[in-house]
Amino acid sequence: MSLNKSSLLAVLLAGITLSPLAQATNGYFAHGYGIKSLGMAGVGYALPQDALAAATNPAGITAVGDRLDLGVTWFKPERSAQIRGNQTPFGSADGNYDGNDTEAFLIPEFGYVRQLNERLALGLAIYGNGGMNTDYKRNPFAVYGGQGSAGVDLAQVFITPTLAWKASERHSFGIGINYAYQRFEARGLQGFQSASIAPDKVTNNGHDHSDGWGLRLGWNGQLTDTLSVGVAWSSKIKTSKFKDYAGLFADGGSFDIPENYGIGLAWQATERLTLAADVQQIDYADVKAIANSVDVLFQGQPLGSENGPNFGWEDIRIYKLAASYALDPRLTLRAGFSWADQALDTGETFFNTLAPGVVRKHLTFGATWAPAENQELSVFYAHAFSEELKGSGSINPQLGGGEANLKMSQNSLGLGYAWKL
Repeated sequence: MSLNKSSLLAVLLAGITLSPLAQATNGYFAHGYGIKSLGMAGVGYALPQDALAAATNPAGITAVGDRLDLGVTWFKPERSAQIRGNQTPFGSADGNYDGNDTEAFLIPEFGYVRQLNERLALGLAIYGNGGMNTDYKRNPFAVYGGQGSAGVDLAQVFITPTLAWKASERHSFGIGINYAYQRFEARGLQGFQSASIAPDKVTNNGHDHSDGWGLRLGWNGQLTDTLSVGVAWSSKIKTSKFKDYAGLFADGGSFDIPENYGIGLAWQATERLTLAADVQQIDYADVKAIANSVDVLFQGQPLGSENGPNFGWEDIRIYKLAASYALDPRLTLRAGFSWADQALDTGETFFNTLAPGVVRKHLTFGATWAPAENQELSVFYAHAFSEELKGSGSINPQLGGGEANLKMSQNSLGLGYAWKL
């Protein structure tokens, strides 16, 4: 593999350009990585299927052979908010708000694996981690001084070079280095400037960028001839700060990427049928800019301060079940279902109008057809069921009281092509 720094940078920038990613599925993490995994509700800890396996469990690349995977996902979220019972001296924010002025997004992915010898494999995965995007043509914060359209745009791209070692016929270990690049913009939040330590660093400053490094470790074990297990862990990534939004996010613009980890099982039930299950944990509560409650604003902690207010998200656990069935050597069908804890508390819905990541259940389907012995064409479809989170004590009386209710559903369709090298 000969990808120099310029090539990697070009791929990264292309991904960012094509992909102003929308609010993803499990909080702001994607429900899976790789077209095959995406068609199976995101399972992958114990079931590596392509070169994007490194994005879930780096140990898995010893099992996929030499291959190159390219894919793209069309992603269409439906996000909206409703405010009721609000009354300020300047009027009421009551109404229904449509956050879909930007309707759909393209999310590219790239994976490459080379088996160096019988024991060692080298891989590279480039993929998006979801992000947050809302685009309200009608500004929900206009009564508080918000001007123009409102919304946020957070995109994250990961580059993960990986090395895996097959210690024996039944056990593999892998290590990946996660380089994360983030881009963020906020618009229409002028009303929050008076509550910030840096009023000029709250809104309408264009796109700002940050990056950081982290570690991913994994193990795959073949417990029996038909049952395998996988475990993987990704460290928290401490990124550089969004300096242009130092007055919006806690700790002067900090927006780290949370630690996440999980375990999975895969069972070869018959020669054609494979069943798989994963449990994944995402520790949102360990990142101030995601976890701090907006209530601390009314306890003397301004926006942008070390412990300033933000989204109030909690840790979540995701459960995934999936199956694949080989109809014949050239055609495999897939399906999966996942469900997750709710990241938001009912008292945190008002500020989360900007990031209404409330969906919890996903149904997925996928297929792979091999037009030639060394090529694969894969597709998937995923539907995140509509979920509404109704606020309870969500708008502080100092802001006029009332409640903010959030609603979201999602549809995505992906296509990938692979070459076995």
